[in-house]
Amino acid sequence: MIDSGYKYRPTAPTQHSDNRLKLLSYNIQVGIGSHSYKDYVMQSWRHILPDSKRQIHLANIAQWMADFDIVALQEVDAGSLRTQFVNQVAFLAQKGGFPHWHHQQNRHLGKFAAHSNGLLTKHPVEHIVHHKLPGRIAGRGALQANFGKGEHQLLVLSLHLALSPQARKKQLTYICELLAAYPYYVIMGDMNCDHKQAAKEFNKSGLDVTVGNNIQPTFPRWNPKHHYDQIWVSSNLRIVDCQVMELGVSDHLPIMMEIEIPDKLQSIKTIPEYYLN
Repeated sequence: MIDSGYKYRPTAPTQHSDNRLKLLSYNIQVGIGSHSYKDYVMQSWRHILPDSKRQIHLANIAQWMADFDIVALQEVDAGSLRTQFVNQVAFLAQKGGFPHWHHQQNRHLGKFAAHSNGLLTKHPVEHIVHHKLPGRIAGRGALQANFGKGEHQLLVLSLHLALSPQARKKQLTYICELLAAYPYYVIMGDMNCDHKQAAKEFNKSGLDVTVGNNIQPTFPRWNPKHHYDQIWVSSNLRIVDCQVMELGVSDHLPIMMEIEIPDKLQSIKTIPEYYLN
C-alpha cells in the first residue's frame, strides 16, 4: 500500500510478524536541518563547523529510527570537526538500539568533513563490501550488506548516486551488474533522480525490481517535488507498506518500507553461533 499523502501516520501497535522486515532510507544532511533554500547559504557554515543543534537533531532521528530493522543512511559524517569528531553512524546506532552498524567513508576533507554512507541493523551482517561507484569525480559509493548465506541470503545496498546524469547512468549499470547474481535484494538510498530514470536503467539491464514509492516526492523537505529517495526490492519480495515520513531534520524526507520475506530467508533473523560465543 502506498499512501497518497506526505505524512507518516503510525498505526496502533500490532504483534510483530517474524516474516517481515521494516526498512528505512534517510539522507540526514549531517543533522543540519535546513528549512528553505536560503539555508544552503545562510547555514553553509554548518557543513564545516560544529553546531549546538546537531546532536539534538541526531537524537530525534535515532528515536524515530528505533522501530526499524534495517536503516540506510546518506550524508552522514564518520567523525570530523563539524560533528566534534563524533561518528554519526555509531551515535545513531547506540541511541536507536541497533547492535550492528557499518559506515563507508567516500570523501575525507581533512579534519573538516568525513562524508559517508551508513547502515544500521538489528540483525547480524554476514558480509560487508564497500563499492566505489564509477564517475568522473570520486566520492560516490554503495555499502553492501549480506544477511545469511548462499541462496538463502538477502543483499542490502545503501547508496548515494551522483548529480551528473552521465555518472549516474554508469553507477546504475554497475549496480545492475552487481545484483545480477543475487535472487533477493534491497536497494535503498538517495538516487538523485526520478524513479522513472532509475527504472529505465534497471529495465535495460534486465533487473527484475519493484519500487516502493512512485507517488510521493521527498526533496526538498519543505516543498517536496522530486522522488530522489527510493527503496527498490527484487520482485520476489512482497511490499506490505511504503510511506514517506514527514520528519524535519534534513532537507530530505525519509522513506520507509515493510516487506514480507519468504520462509527460506528466515535464517537472516537468527543470531549465528559465533555471535553467541
